Amino acid sequence: MNNSRRFFIKQGGIAFFGLGITSVPDFVKKAITAQKKVNKNKILVCIFQRGAMDGLMAVSPFNDSNLKAFRPNLFMPVGGGKSPIDLNGKFALHPSFKSFESLYHDNNLAVIHGIGSPNTTRSHFDAQDFMETGTPFVKGTASGWLNRVLESTEGNKSIFKGVSITNAMPRSMYGEYPCLAVSDFKNFKLNSRSSKILSSELSLEELYDATIDDLQKDTSKESFEAMKTIEKLDFKSYTPSKSAKYPNSPLGNSLKQIAQLIKSDVGLEIGFAESNGWDTHFNQGTDAGVFARNANDLSSSIAALWSDIETFQNDVVIMTMTEFGRTVKQNGTNGTDHGRASCSFVIGNSVKGGQVYEEMKDLSLDNLFEKRDLPVTTDYRSLFNAIAENHLGVKDKSKLFPDWKGSNIDIF
Repeated sequence: MNNSRRFFIKQGGIAFFGLGITSVPDFVKKAITAQKKVNKNKILVCIFQRGAMDGLMAVSPFNDSNLKAFRPNLFMPVGGGKSPIDLNGKFALHPSFKSFESLYHDNNLAVIHGIGSPNTTRSHFDAQDFMETGTPFVKGTASGWLNRVLESTEGNKSIFKGVSITNAMPRSMYGEYPCLAVSDFKNFKLNSRSSKILSSELSLEELYDATIDDLQKDTSKESFEAMKTIEKLDFKSYTPSKSAKYPNSPLGNSLKQIAQLIKSDVGLEIGFAESNGWDTHFNQGTDAGVFARNANDLSSSIAALWSDIETFQNDVVIMTMTEFGRTVKQNGTNGTDHGRASCSFVIGNSVKGGQVYEEMKDLSLDNLFEKRDLPVTTDYRSLFNAIAENHLGVKDKSKLFPDWKGSNIDIF
């Protein structure tokens, strides 16, 4: 990883890793010049559900008697009050994912079930790392698969091409292509490591004037111009469309800012956000509890984003991913432990939605991985590469996913 080519904003401040404020790399200057020449492009919004979502609770094979037997306190039958939403007679959507129901029946939402990594690790850290680098059996890969996607798309050189609304740069966006990581544009401040700048509360103009050294002024001018572009977007005053009801949550706020970037047409190609808290070892709940709260937040936030970008929907695909699933059998504290396969949601007008893509057998003991987990029947790379190729136009899968010889899942 070449840190001198990584320009990103972290925790409300700008940082040049391996550089001082006095040295601005050429790619920043070029990006700002190119900012004025942005063409309309395809956009991917990725949401990582960190902690490992229970795919069997999110989209349950509700007619499988084995699931009911393995989960006497967690199984939710279809029918009655707050019950799962029958999708196709075989699978049902958790009631807290209700915001997805209309997207599914409008054929804009596809569910990919039994998806996961070929690596059988149950470590959150390793599994996330392998998924985000796209190299499930290689540790220490320098770049992430989303960064390699950005390197592979042509034409657009905007500094906003890859943006993550997170406290730190996600592993999937590490690499040679310069990306932005912003914790919250609304509270954005420019922080400098220079001893000559005493305050990070100054306006951009005051901060610029505070740099006494003429050389520092000359070489940092382009970085301030980039910050002015952010300032002009005025995230604090952004008003979503009337139909978009974002939850007041970290994810809701992140996706609202991604919506503004999309609608501002600043050259965004990949937007990244995180949904945390899916590690449900105890008191997982059914129609209420930690899983239900997370599911409602995720689906409501995504539905709001989709509604907010109505005139841009033809150019946008939204995808969720999670490092692995949960055990089929509940544990002794009414939760589930680290498992294997889970499910992903993909939303887009170009997606063949209204379907659950799966190759799952019944959940009898002999069909489970190590007699405890839903087996992985769809390699996550077959989904990621399908989106990169069909939506973003990246044709070289050997660059995105080295050593992978599989084929795309047919969802476009």
